[in-house]
Amino acid sequence: MQSYTEAVVESCEPAYADVNWDELGFNLIPADYMYMMKCTDGESFSHGFLARYSKLELDPSAAILNYGQGLLEGLKAQRAKDGQILLFRPEEHGLRMKMGAERLCMPSPSVEQFVDALKQTVLANQHWVPPPGKGSLYVRPLIIGSGPVLRMGPAPEYTFLVYASPVGNLHKGQMSMKLVIQDKSHRATPGGTGGIKSITNYSPVFKPISEAKAAGFSDILFLDAATGKFIEEASSCNVFTVKGNVISTPALQDTILPGITRKSIIDIALSFKYQVEECLLMVEDVMDADEVFCTGTAVGVTPVASVTYQGKRCEYKTGDDTVTERLRTKLAAIQTGTAEDDFGWTSTLNQA
Repeated sequence: MQSYTEAVVESCEPAYADVNWDELGFNLIPADYMYMMKCTDGESFSHGFLARYSKLELDPSAAILNYGQGLLEGLKAQRAKDGQILLFRPEEHGLRMKMGAERLCMPSPSVEQFVDALKQTVLANQHWVPPPGKGSLYVRPLIIGSGPVLRMGPAPEYTFLVYASPVGNLHKGQMSMKLVIQDKSHRATPGGTGGIKSITNYSPVFKPISEAKAAGFSDILFLDAATGKFIEEASSCNVFTVKGNVISTPALQDTILPGITRKSIIDIALSFKYQVEECLLMVEDVMDADEVFCTGTAVGVTPVASVTYQGKRCEYKTGDDTVTERLRTKLAAIQTGTAEDDFGWTSTLNQA
């Protein structure tokens, strides 16, 4: 595997990769370089390196393959109108990865190492960061149990890696989402891993999500497994309701992911003098709301046009004159550098 330091990067390299940015969707287009760092069990991550994006070589008995010992993160690099590249709250993602790694008995990079790896990866792939307004560079950090195990238990070796791909809108062509409340399957259970970004959280919902999409829905709103009365979140994003001046979202517990976008929207809403409630959000609360929206790195802030539950469909206000749009506009402006970042959330990368 050729390291980045051994690769020759021509000074006349074009500002942008050869991509039709107007047609950009949310599919993998591997950027040129990825970052890798390894450590053994009981030790700490130390030195990493950039290398050409390539396939990994894993032992068939690797813990990630046999026992699902792995963790992921996801964040975006945006290009501002002046050409600068911005990262949004990378330290928060590093802290969340550390929390998840501890839950899965894995070592994790320090927050400083995490952020440095992100910056190196983005700068090495800066020509893959789309032009302003055309999308973003989605950055995917991973920690996996790469060492071999037979008896169930933590891996003897771990790999931290970061790769990237330019992306457009997750729901391309859709200005809003149509959700269905699912009461037959659950995304997470109390005491499980729903509150971290464990790799094992996602494939169990592939089947119900596929069925929901086949029925014309964008995603599922999952109910709590204990009572089946309370809304938790969608497959990969948090949910909010708006009723008058009150914005509500399910209170964090070990079945709900502490989303970075969720946290940011709460702070923005409070700065706009809305009343924010983190509470047990009942199905009836959602069906009676004025607006509903979802938040996440991939979806950003996306309005919900309708929610269907047990055959009943409720429709919500969407469009320019909404609380959702006010919050979305403010967050997007901070992320892309078109508004003052009074919260200190963005990090500007120093380009070569």
